[in-house]
Amino acid sequence: MDFAHDRVDNRFVHDLVSIDGQIVDPVEARLDAVSRAALYGAGVFTTLAIYDREPFLWDKHWRRLDSNSTVIGIDLSSVTKTVVKRSLMSLIKANAVETGRARITLFDRSASDLWPYGSEQNVVVLITTGEVTNLTNDLRLTTSHHRINSTSPLKDVKSCNYLERLMVREDAVRRQFHDCIQLNERGEVASASMANVFWLKNGELFTPSLETGCLAGTTREFIKENLECSRVTVGLDELQSADAIFLTSAGYGVAQVSEFGGRVFASVDHPILRLLP
Repeated sequence: MDFAHDRVDNRFVHDLVSIDGQIVDPVEARLDAVSRAALYGAGVFTTLAIYDREPFLWDKHWRRLDSNSTVIGIDLSSVTKTVVKRSLMSLIKANAVETGRARITLFDRSASDLWPYGSEQNVVVLITTGEVTNLTNDLRLTTSHHRINSTSPLKDVKSCNYLERLMVREDAVRRQFHDCIQLNERGEVASASMANVFWLKNGELFTPSLETGCLAGTTREFIKENLECSRVTVGLDELQSADAIFLTSAGYGVAQVSEFGGRVFASVDHPILRLLP
């Protein structure tokens, strides 16, 4: 299976990728078509920010890659934190990235029980880099029709089974919004399609607790470490009555929402907007 695709605007993605430590053109990056990764999406990834040529919150991102791999049964014995970071730094240099983003994907190359074609190499490490995601200043949200399953075994895993989240976001875009808020099966606010959500009410900062099924994002963790923030389990009415709403992720940074639920939000000045480099 090729990672190749039609060329896209190079303002957003860079020319070279790293696969298993080798810097190549994207058309040369390949994955075994009969691996667990290709057949079932058995892989994990993280997207991290790059500031001044350095990966931001690297230790947090690696820790999540490691723990998520354990959850879905990827053997990382052949992959080390040091080697992956060395590959990342080499790609940052090769693509001359000053400020941007990188995605690190660990694909499970092993055989499945149902289709037992195997390989001696357990993991394929793909690293790509690109420009920062520039969100509009007019960030409009709606509520998704699709619920997050807070009991799913993948609820806190950033796996390569990401098609559902992509479809959720595309549905919002078709409805003339930039993103959406997802509730869980109990009607509790969980997250945006591909970002964590925070909100401000009466001077207090809030974010959904992990019990809602939201992803434990690295940017979410960094914000909680640096600002007073309550982790709560609430319904949609609490978010709709907020004074301000923010989406956070490594790709987005911190973005303030301008419209949600038919309400237009005035811009606010809050430390969350100045927290990242």
